[in-house]
Order: sequence, then C-alpha cells, then structure tokens
Amino acid sequence: MTTIKQILAGKTRPITTVGPDDTVKSAIDLMRERDIGAVMVVAGGKLVGIFTERDCLHKVLALDVNPRETLVREVMSQKVRIATLDLEVSQGLALMTERFFRHLPVLDEHENILGIVSIGDLVKAKISEQTFIIEQMERYIAS
Repeated sequence: MTTIKQILAGKTRPITTVGPDDTVKSAIDLMRERDIGAVMVVAGGKLVGIFTERDCLHKVLALDVNPRETLVREVMSQKVRIATLDLEVSQGLALMTERFFRHLPVLDEHENILGIVSIGDLVKAKISEQTFIIEQMERYIAS
C-alpha cells in the first residue's frame, strides 16, 4: 500500500505557506501564481491553519469581505486535520471524503511541516496502485 511518505517523495514543488497576518489578497495571489488550491498558514514555524479555495468562496466572496484589507487569520480554517508519513492513501482518501475537504497537511511527530497532499495526489496514487494490481493479475492469468 502506498503511503503519504511515498507521495511526498515524488513531489517537486516547494512547500507554500502564508502567515496569519498576511492579507487574503496576497494569499490568493500566491495560490494563483503557483496554481494550487490551498496554502498552509504558519506562525512561529508551526501550522496554525489552512486557507483554501473553499475558504475564499465561502468566507470572502460570499460575505463580500475585502481581500485587500482582510487578514488570513480572519477567514482561514483553524481546525486542520493532518496526516503523518505512515498514513496509507486509502486512509487519507477516506478521511477527506468523510470530512469534505481536499487538502491534508503532513506533519512529523514534532509537528514540523513536511508538505501537503491534495485529494488529486491521493486519487492519482490509488489509480496507480490499482493499475499495477490489474497488470499483475493479467500477467498471472496469461501465463
């Protein structure tokens, strides 16, 4: 079974973070620039929240909040589910599906930030696993 550690090992993008006192506009600009759907909010080297496209839609646009004046801390999601390196892809998918979110920060045992995985990362890994199993079964049947 594929783990989060294996997924992170294949990622080449740098970890993208913002501070809680950054403006929503700067967070959105960074997300757009890097073509990502979420940024981790970090203070003092520790994860304090996450700001996602969904936060932008539900907490900024829908409430007609000015992104140039609003701080990330005012609209970020503070209750963040996290993953550890040993979490299996299936477990991560189940967690995301059950809780209706698309991004999962990855922390080590000391709460150091190691990266972030998206539901797309996990689905891609799961498809790869299933493809491998199917190919092995086809080879076995053919022999």
